[in-house]
Amino acid sequence: MELNGSSIVVAGASGVLGGEIAQRLAAVGARLTLSGRSVDSLRRQQIADAHPVVADLRDPVASEALIGAANAAHGRVDAVVNAAGVVAFGAVEDLDSDTLEELFMTNVFGAIFLSQAALPLLPAGGTIAHISGVIAEQNFPGMAAYGASKAALRSFNEGFGREARRRKIRVLDIRPPHTETGLVNRAIAGTAPTFPQGLTPGAVADVVVAALGDDSVSDVPSSMFG
Repeated sequence: MELNGSSIVVAGASGVLGGEIAQRLAAVGARLTLSGRSVDSLRRQQIADAHPVVADLRDPVASEALIGAANAAHGRVDAVVNAAGVVAFGAVEDLDSDTLEELFMTNVFGAIFLSQAALPLLPAGGTIAHISGVIAEQNFPGMAAYGASKAALRSFNEGFGREARRRKIRVLDIRPPHTETGLVNRAIAGTAPTFPQGLTPGAVADVVVAALGDDSVSDVPSSMFG
């Protein structure tokens, strides 16, 4: 798809990776609608003409409002990039129900609600991209529930992608390796293990934006990030 002039929604744009993706999309001329839970954090992105929308994607009504706002602001919606997510650490025996609910509501249900809201408005050639991460390829001790939520998102993307192809809409599952976004320091539960040095958010954003602009790409596994 041609990114210049396209109307693109970036969910989780107030986060480090979402912000980097938004900056790169703006640089190639995309018309952006940026979503996060705080309008101040969205405005700090300082992207001219971007339309900020505060939305908690755990609520399906919020997803509908976000997509509707993008359509109203730019006259169409060509693509959606979902970089929203939360992480939790700890042994399975120590996980509480509130943590489990937050993981799956944000990482899985939020993505499904956003997909449901976007699908009716996307044109043929449109794209929906969800970031699951390398943890969806191989899970690890102390991250079982978080990894399960991301694997569920990857599985959803696989099945949803086959459905969406009937409308000529592409669904991308994006699985970057560990990235230095600082998310591990904002875990909703537990303490992060020691990770090796991760990729820079900018390097990951470059791959994501390149995949959005290349219609031949149907999946973005961890191996694509070098």
